[in-house]
Amino acid sequence: MPVPYIDVHNLSKRYADEMLFSDLTFSISEGQRVALVGLNGTGKSTLLSILARHEYADGGTINYRRDLRIAYLEQSPVFPEDSTVLDACCLHADEGLQQRAKKILTRLHLTDMTQRVDTLSGGQQKRLALARVLLQEFDILLLDEPTNHLDLGMIEWMEDYLSRSVKTLLMVTHDRYFLDRVCNVILEIDNGQMYSYRGNYAYFLEKRQQRLDVARAEQQRANNLYRRELEWMRRQPQARGHKARYREEAFYELQQQARRRIEERAVKLQNSSVYIGNKIFEAQYVSKAYGDTCLLKDFYYNFSRFEKMGIVGDNGTGKSTFLKLLMGREQPDGGRFDIGETVRFGYFSQEGLQFDEQDKVIDVVRNIAEYINLGRGRQLSASQLLEHFLFSPAQQHSFVAKLSGGERRKLYLCTVLMQNPNFLVLDEPTNDLDIQTLQVLEEWLYDFPGCVIIVSHDRYFMDKVVDHLLVFRGGGQIDDFPGNYTQYRQWQQGRKSDESTADSHKNKGTNSKNDSRSVGKGAPQKPADGKPRKLTFKAKYELEQIEKELPQFEAQLHELEASLGSPDIDHMERQRMAEQYQLLQQLIDDKTLRWMQLQEE
Repeated sequence: MPVPYIDVHNLSKRYADEMLFSDLTFSISEGQRVALVGLNGTGKSTLLSILARHEYADGGTINYRRDLRIAYLEQSPVFPEDSTVLDACCLHADEGLQQRAKKILTRLHLTDMTQRVDTLSGGQQKRLALARVLLQEFDILLLDEPTNHLDLGMIEWMEDYLSRSVKTLLMVTHDRYFLDRVCNVILEIDNGQMYSYRGNYAYFLEKRQQRLDVARAEQQRANNLYRRELEWMRRQPQARGHKARYREEAFYELQQQARRRIEERAVKLQNSSVYIGNKIFEAQYVSKAYGDTCLLKDFYYNFSRFEKMGIVGDNGTGKSTFLKLLMGREQPDGGRFDIGETVRFGYFSQEGLQFDEQDKVIDVVRNIAEYINLGRGRQLSASQLLEHFLFSPAQQHSFVAKLSGGERRKLYLCTVLMQNPNFLVLDEPTNDLDIQTLQVLEEWLYDFPGCVIIVSHDRYFMDKVVDHLLVFRGGGQIDDFPGNYTQYRQWQQGRKSDESTADSHKNKGTNSKNDSRSVGKGAPQKPADGKPRKLTFKAKYELEQIEKELPQFEAQLHELEASLGSPDIDHMERQRMAEQYQLLQQLIDDKTLRWMQLQEE
């Protein structure tokens, strides 16, 4: 039997007049890798802090195995004043531990061991704290959002590091690939209660949905019984006998059950009918450098209508700088951005938005707009948008000061969407957002009728939303890849495999010549022997992507045809739809031509 490391019974915690959780009972045993999930503001970080003995619970008991060693990565780490990176990581350690520290710090892109900690950015300090925690001797490791501020390479390294470890883990994370590949138990805090799932993320989704379905059915039964009992209560005289009083007490219990809110988080919210012209933006040979560090060098790109682009790459390669150049927050050293007249940006920056702590949540969004126009006389109110992004009516009329860090990020996102943009530019929108909110945002972006650029290290999110990548490699080198992140990683692995095979043939004395001829936008050239060359891994993915997209575009075209034939639409709407029809037809023609080229190859 696994040895219980931590046993928790009836734990509760309250902040001011708000109950975060109550009567939480669970245990963590030796060798388990546990993920703690739940909506922002439900007390996940607080629970980790309590288990790490950094703060106290209001009620309940926690039993620890004797001499249990706990290592804890908190969201806002604190370091000794005036310390260097190496000292803060392993002060007074022996030479062997220092060498190990240097390896981990270097892997986390902290290469200057003598740099003072107080000169590091917030993201760098979080990585330093992670290195410090991984160097400790521990029995159980508590991690609060360990993947925040890590680039994709670091996340995959840590994923591999922790999955190989035999140590016990408890982590708060919203990175679903990380969760799926590292954890084997999921604990969910929902409505102040704890639910346990022994399995991966897919198993959690299935069983959680079953739990919600049962809860909704029970609530419906309670609602029906409540209506009957309410009618009975209204018919009774004031003086009641013992049996009537017993039934009256049961009624009030039933009333509480009937009014319990089971949130429907799969509600589909229709996006606004934004319009964006054919010209989006053109990056005309843009260059940008800071000192000797080149971020962009003669970069050219012509952005397409309805494109959903993801930007990935290591920290410091220029991803956020590219967005700031596009938004006019910084100026290029050379070249320019030519932006279409109809483009209306909505920009979510890493720096976030400064809120007035005494403002109510609903007023923050209403200060942007009262309504979003959905077209055809429909509107979406500020309150409806907030509710869709899982702000309850009580939270909407509460003060900003009461929001958690994740809830503030979510509120900032709502202020961006409330501007009703037709081009969303999102810089790390997934940091600190809970899984349910990420699912809502994914659905919103999937249906968004405009353009999207996203910088994110959340691989699951990128796979769900984007269909095209710019990969920033550093030194001004940027790769253009037609697919999502997983497809890009598979292409990378396939290329490495091809290179390994080529090296093997070379070592065996096999000679090959490189074909350096350029293939333009017309029909592809064939080798001199007349035989079609084999598609590259990248081209194969592009072909598969086009074959998936074409039926979708054609279905949209048929819908537009049917709508244009309706007598119920006004002149302006008909004109807008006619323009969209022409653009969609052109897109289908372009995709079909490219498909023919790839087939010929």
